[in-house]
Amino acid sequence: MKVLSALAIAAALATSGAAFADADLAKKNACIACHDATAKKLGPTWKDVAAKHKGDKGAEAKLAEVIVKGSKGVYGKIPMPPQAKAAGDAAALAKWIMTH
Repeated sequence: MKVLSALAIAAALATSGAAFADADLAKKNACIACHDATAKKLGPTWKDVAAKHKGDKGAEAKLAEVIVKGSKGVYGKIPMPPQAKAAGDAAALAKWIMTH
């Protein structure tokens, strides 16, 4: 039983570590200037983005492309400008956004 508890704690720490790493990517790439997990800012919340794409097997790839190339009219009148500098982090960011 102690072994199972230790494994559960280790798994939780590993998962939360990944979440912190990707939150750091969101800060590094200035995503937090327009987005938040649950509070509406200039752009949609990450929770809203994940909900909109729930069940879409290609969502992560689509979101990674949107991060790099931008979008218009998906969540209202305010377009998302291209974030070409985030190209190297886009896949990890998209995967993280879909966890919300």
